[in-house]
Amino acid sequence: MKGVEDLKAAIHYGAAKRIRPKFMTMSTTLIGLFPIMWSTGTGSDVMKRIAAPMVSGITTSVLMELLIYPAIFFLWKKRIFSHSNSERN
Repeated sequence: MKGVEDLKAAIHYGAAKRIRPKFMTMSTTLIGLFPIMWSTGTGSDVMKRIAAPMVSGITTSVLMELLIYPAIFFLWKKRIFSHSNSERN
């Protein structure tokens, strides 16, 4: 990495490579959990309490991994770049 622009390009590339696997994981999990969320049979009240946090957890995981983590990584590495550039001058 030679600078902040290379860092941005690497983060965009990495985040783009994670979109498909993350959405596939999320979609299969949600497809399996939605019938449990809408069930009305015996024991459904217990199963809904188990499925609801899993739905919100997988949704939060997708948002964090695709939006928040790359931004935090960028700020962290940008700080390191600016610190190393100030030492050279």
